[in-house]
Amino acid sequence: MRIVAIIPTRWGSTRFPGKALVEIAGKPMIERVWAKASAADGIDEVIVATDDGRIADVVRDFGGHVEMTRDDHESGSDRIAEVAARIEADAIVNVQGDEPLVRSSDLNRLAALMRAEPVVDVASLCHAISAEEAANPNRVKVVRNTVGDALYFSRARIPHPREAKSARYFQHAGIYAYRRAALMAFPDLPVPAEERAEALEQLRFLAAGYTIRLVETAPSGPGVDTPEDVATVEGLLDA
Repeated sequence: MRIVAIIPTRWGSTRFPGKALVEIAGKPMIERVWAKASAADGIDEVIVATDDGRIADVVRDFGGHVEMTRDDHESGSDRIAEVAARIEADAIVNVQGDEPLVRSSDLNRLAALMRAEPVVDVASLCHAISAEEAANPNRVKVVRNTVGDALYFSRARIPHPREAKSARYFQHAGIYAYRRAALMAFPDLPVPAEERAEALEQLRFLAAGYTIRLVETAPSGPGVDTPEDVATVEGLLDA
């Protein structure tokens, strides 16, 4: 089985334009993410998918593989689907370009799951959080069945605890591994009302009947959403 990691990245960002090229401890953020994906033994190739020539030039300078995409994609999944349509891969791992603390070991676990479990359409990660953290709508929660398949994702605190300390909470970490067929189908799937309400594209897969298997792991650290996040991430790199 051939597994390719694709890192979707763009220049535009409401809170932090051009963040893909911001330096994290002396290296562009996109280079740090690329290096983590490249270090994963279960990944056969790493590709950066972008619509911006400035990002493409930097990736080529450090020796990375770039695929240019359209500039009108609504999501990272749509962007990597465009690239996946023109490469050879049995499964694709979507690695977020603003997650320089992503662990190569977690990418290996997703790749291993895709190789071992042919019934799984999509795989992703989650980790335990406190009830206080679960109350934050910016932390996407997931509820799973007994084998780890997602039942629902929400910005709300799920499950609801009818009694004090009766619930466990898991945050979804937005790294995905897709079967090629599932990813290629994604752009044409109907957008359910739940996705529109929650602004969570993974609900589109669930509504269409696809299986999303969650691998439990430890928190990897924050991504870079604002300029202020750079110092936080640099401090964790040095830890």
